[in-house]
Amino acid sequence: MSEDENITRLIDDFEILEEWEDRYRYVIELGKKLPPLDEGLKTDATKVAGCVSQVWLICDKSDGPPVKLSFKGTSDAHIVQGLVAILFILFNNKTPQEILDINAREIFHRLGLDEHLSPQRSNGLAAMVKRIRHDAAQMVGAG
Repeated sequence: MSEDENITRLIDDFEILEEWEDRYRYVIELGKKLPPLDEGLKTDATKVAGCVSQVWLICDKSDGPPVKLSFKGTSDAHIVQGLVAILFILFNNKTPQEILDINAREIFHRLGLDEHLSPQRSNGLAAMVKRIRHDAAQMVGAG
């Protein structure tokens, strides 16, 4: 499977920023670009378990064909909000199978996130990916 143009652009943007302080600022800026999430959507059902910060993710599906999934969400922490934005770059507007085929861990390695995030943030990021993959797997099973 060829890499998505948005993923390639994200990796390229990270490679341009050599210092991790600049990369953190970039992650925060990505998060600031996310549209706000309606307070009514911040429920226990949309909250991601396993995150130290509060994170809410909502999965929407298109009518298709093919059915594609898109996500919206937010966090109460700036860095985590940026990580949410990165996940949306990786997973938004893809079919459930395309989402399941994405090797997020490998992409995080290429971005350097695996070595520069605290263990708590890494665990939270893994919990968010697990939630997105679960949503996609449910769609594949239903389809």
